[in-house]
Amino acid sequence: MHQPVMLDEAVSSLNLKIGDIVLDATVGGGGHAARILKKILPGGRLIGIDADKSALEIAEDNLKDFKGSFTFINDNFKNLDMALSGHGVKHLDAALFDIGISSYQLEDPAKGFGIRQNGRLDMRMDARLAVTAYDIVNRYKVKELSEIIGRFGEERFHDRIARYIVEARSKRPIETTYDLACLIHKAVGFRYCKSRIDPATRTFQAIRIAVNDELGALEEGLKKAISWLGIGARIGVISFHSLEDRIVKNLFKGYSVLGVLKVITKKPLTPAREEVRRNPRSGSAKFRVAERV
Repeated sequence: MHQPVMLDEAVSSLNLKIGDIVLDATVGGGGHAARILKKILPGGRLIGIDADKSALEIAEDNLKDFKGSFTFINDNFKNLDMALSGHGVKHLDAALFDIGISSYQLEDPAKGFGIRQNGRLDMRMDARLAVTAYDIVNRYKVKELSEIIGRFGEERFHDRIARYIVEARSKRPIETTYDLACLIHKAVGFRYCKSRIDPATRTFQAIRIAVNDELGALEEGLKKAISWLGIGARIGVISFHSLEDRIVKNLFKGYSVLGVLKVITKKPLTPAREEVRRNPRSGSAKFRVAERV
């Protein structure tokens, strides 16, 4: 079961009240949405967006007690302006982005995200996307692969891993997550494989980001969400690696200089030690909040 990260901090920081219109830009399993709905009902409305159609199906079942108080939209949050206007929303009283990947997504072999669950390389949040992880791994040139792994994964061995991939695929296609993970293990060597974090993690992250254009979508989605906030409305973002957090930090700072936002969290909030103990995947989370002025 996916555990929503920093649930208490996220919901309390948004200053929610009865009757609010709230955007959950990354519904996932609906954990944050459920707590938000308890705060804004009666009279409130939640608009939930997720690129993963199966996530919305899970969330709809989890939120069946709140039926009629939420609207779900299967789309990338970079298109939230069209989604909101298409459902008659005039403004937002709060917006929440939880950029992490859900546990059920990592553990579903059919989605091809996880290192530990063998499945065909895919990594698409939205199954309607044309390019998959298989396409990138098996068709991109060494330089392109190296740039993706180095930039999005911040992987020190990006050149070496890219060369191993191209050499291996010249003999046969790299089809599964196990195939790719084993190849990366060979590329980085035994000593690095003794690391606490699986040495394939950064490369998998990089390819997933490239498949879904996650960083571009994040910046575009945040800018659009900010434009929909009413005066005094808050926006919160939970990110899980430095590239995402840097985008959020710089965007909030830039809008603060322009007098559009007031930054509430001068430094990002992080999960409490007890939460990290219960849910180790939350350990890298950073939460930033800003308010429309």
